[in-house]
Amino acid sequence: MQASTVKVGVVQQAISGNDKHLNWQQSAAQIALLAEQGCRCILLQELHSTLYFCQTEDTDVFDLAEPLEGEAHAFFGALAAKYNIVLITSMFEKRATGLYHNTAVVYDCSTEIAGIYRKMHIPDDPGFYEKFYFTPGDLGFTPIDTSIGKLGVLVCWDQWYPEAARLMAMAGAEILFYPTAIGWDRNDTPDEQARQRDAWQIIQRSHAVANSVPVVVANRTGFELSPNGNEGIEFWGTSFVAGPQGELLAQASTDQPENLIVDIDLQRTEAIKRIWPYFRDRRIDDYGDLTKRWRD
Repeated sequence: MQASTVKVGVVQQAISGNDKHLNWQQSAAQIALLAEQGCRCILLQELHSTLYFCQTEDTDVFDLAEPLEGEAHAFFGALAAKYNIVLITSMFEKRATGLYHNTAVVYDCSTEIAGIYRKMHIPDDPGFYEKFYFTPGDLGFTPIDTSIGKLGVLVCWDQWYPEAARLMAMAGAEILFYPTAIGWDRNDTPDEQARQRDAWQIIQRSHAVANSVPVVVANRTGFELSPNGNEGIEFWGTSFVAGPQGELLAQASTDQPENLIVDIDLQRTEAIKRIWPYFRDRRIDDYGDLTKRWRD
């Protein structure tokens, strides 16, 4: 029988280099701490194995990718089995030569993969040249069944799109998870930096409100210099967990590695959906234009 309350852990990590084994060991240490404190589900940040390599376009970077059931799979699957946890990880997936994805991999108390999600929305902006590396996902917005419920796992840039959150919720997702890698340009003013971070949190909290589901977000922290010597990115941390009305249940700092632990009450989600029946009142007969790029 599924528990009504789930203790969820979030790992906010700083990455100092491309030694994936060292980075994995650092993640593993935090996973162990969270598991010892009773967490049944643990979320890692986006592309936690290495530095955020998308600051430049470099074909040599494809050497960092690995197959779905490669070395990372063996390492993190073993942790999920050892600690009897649901573990949400992130990887640079090599599906075939010339075909790569930004992929979230979920383990459910086992060395076996419970499900995957391939990032659907791929950005292409200064310092975030992800279209050079990643093919858009082809699995749609499908929740992953686990022992703690149906998990709607999305990745970073997906978090700005209400359609993605809505489709996950419509398919039965009970919690939304967003592994993330986002930060500031140091040349931005403090006011602009604050606006960007606030917008990032507000849009995700709004997904919680509009779909009456908790939202769990893991972002990386620390400064990562661009390989070409440009400014680099100051990742803004601020990993957080929001309840089904968008209320902040926990929030990490902007600039320190940190873990979060939150008890998520799934019965409360049920109660909220009963008194705020957004899905009942949706005008699905008049939303056809949402499938268009723009209304001219």
